[in-house]
Amino acid sequence: MKNTFVALLLLASAGAYAQTSPVKQALVDKMLSLQRPAIEQTAQVIAERPALQMMQQAGAALQTRVAPEKREAIAKEIQADLKKYADEVVPLMQQQAVKLAPATVGVMLAEKFTDDELKQLIAIIESPVNRKFLQMGGEMQKALADKLVADMQATVDPKVKALATAMDKHLGLPAPAAKSASGS
Repeated sequence: MKNTFVALLLLASAGAYAQTSPVKQALVDKMLSLQRPAIEQTAQVIAERPALQMMQQAGAALQTRVAPEKREAIAKEIQADLKKYADEVVPLMQQQAVKLAPATVGVMLAEKFTDDELKQLIAIIESPVNRKFLQMGGEMQKALADKLVADMQATVDPKVKALATAMDKHLGLPAPAAKSASGS
């Protein structure tokens, strides 16, 4: 009897602890709303992962198992199938991710952040400076990538060629020099 009473008290206190105040819940809901694009992007990446893997496998199979004159047509058919898959699966995954977010991400936000911290996060995310910074993301990545490629091309190109030569050797293909000589 005493053990049952203690267990009931523990369950009751855990239930009370798990409940979130209306103010905090509103803040969590706002955070989830602001994070919806990231949640949907995560779902899209997960949904597209199998298709990308299959596309890589199909690319290799096209080169080794399909007659050269049929490759382009088959590649178009595969692309159409991949697009159909993505058009069907991505929205479903995104809808489910948005549906699951309150019970996963929302619970974590409510447990790990105070009301004040959630207010601060929302202010940061909504700030014009943050929006401007996020809008520059692609531009900054491109600038870095362009400079990185330019600076590292002389170092990386010989390594890429060495890798290609090694892979060709493993596959029993002619050496790149022989290919370029016969292709000219």
